[in-house]
Amino acid sequence: MQPVTVIGAGLAGSECAWQLAKRGIPVRLVEMKPQKYTPAHHSPLFGELVCSNSLRSDELTNAVGLLKEELRRLDSLVMASADENRVAAGGALAVDREGFARTITERLRSHPNVEVVEAEATDIPAEGIVVIATGPLTSDAMADRIAALCPEFDLHFYDAVAPIVTLESVDMDSAFFASRYDKGTADYVNCPMDQDEYTAFVRELVSAKEAEVHGFDDGGVFEGCMPVEVMARRGEDTLRYGPLKPVGLRDPRTGKDNYAVVQLRQDNAEGTLYNLVGFQTHLTWGEQKRVFSMIPALKNAEFVRYGVMHRNTYLNSPKLLDACYRLKSEPRIRFAGQMTGVEGYVESCASGALVGIETAAEVLGLEAVDFPQETAIGALGRYVSGGSVGDFQPMNINFGIIRELGYRVKGKRNKNAAISERSLNILSELKQEKEVLKL
Repeated sequence: MQPVTVIGAGLAGSECAWQLAKRGIPVRLVEMKPQKYTPAHHSPLFGELVCSNSLRSDELTNAVGLLKEELRRLDSLVMASADENRVAAGGALAVDREGFARTITERLRSHPNVEVVEAEATDIPAEGIVVIATGPLTSDAMADRIAALCPEFDLHFYDAVAPIVTLESVDMDSAFFASRYDKGTADYVNCPMDQDEYTAFVRELVSAKEAEVHGFDDGGVFEGCMPVEVMARRGEDTLRYGPLKPVGLRDPRTGKDNYAVVQLRQDNAEGTLYNLVGFQTHLTWGEQKRVFSMIPALKNAEFVRYGVMHRNTYLNSPKLLDACYRLKSEPRIRFAGQMTGVEGYVESCASGALVGIETAAEVLGLEAVDFPQETAIGALGRYVSGGSVGDFQPMNINFGIIRELGYRVKGKRNKNAAISERSLNILSELKQEKEVLKL
């Protein structure tokens, strides 16, 4: 059996390789690390860029919670690794990043059907099925090859990641542990600010010096990863209604809500590192230290990682790809991950799972699954392949792209729960009917 070539061992490529290998299909997984690194990569481990809060809500009344549960039921390597390396985060799924990446790497490297090739892929193999999952930081050589296939490849947006501080450096006399509305356990460190402190912070934030990012402009930023300084420019109260909203975070010292609250979320299993929730940024490192230290609880904070900004590149997928992420002009070539226009790590994993499963069915001569729009994984593929209106933009999973129930349910949470129940029931039926899902 000819191996399937998977280029890139991020979450999408790793998940795709796993879904193929577990069904007995040989996989040639090409990963340029550790031979070559991008500016954002520092570890030879697969899936290293996931931060502790990347996997988001675990509740079935949230679309990403549904997508994660679907992936679990599809024997997802990424979700198994996340569950094994999870850290406390209330109702969210957060992970110890190194443990998470190490688990994925070890399981793929030890799988008998996976050959890991440590080399930069500079070309697309001329024969056989190829899955390109090189991600938003695709190397220049591969980007040029993709551009030759896909004239619309030059679409792009910018992504930002938040800084991380040590817990021991947080002034807990000025902070408190709590989860919003006391939901789940008190896993977040909350750093309150009064009106004067908040006003001074916003004033410095909007005028702080930004790092140079070639071609950057505020209009190119994906809304879900908006840098905190860009949000601040939209109005003085924008942050108080966004990542710094105090609602539902009663200060145990006063029994009242504060004017604004910065939340810190646990970033490693030991609970020694916390990231600043919603503080994606492209300020210079010196300005990050200066401005973020104006938050009272962070006045002496030790920053172990500063926020960085990088370019994400994605395809004009509705013109180029079908619902199985195959290139319409050359179907043996498939894509997976953020370059397809799925936004978010869970969504990237889901695209890799779908490509892996449907490719396995094709190679084994089995009936395709054809995940329907009633499922989150199917709805995402169908949106990317043609469900958008107007100019195509990256999309997180949401209930708006999943097919409606067809009957009325009172209350948003009840409606979302009903959509999730239907989706999981359909997935159970597919697992009984489709031979490829039994493997």
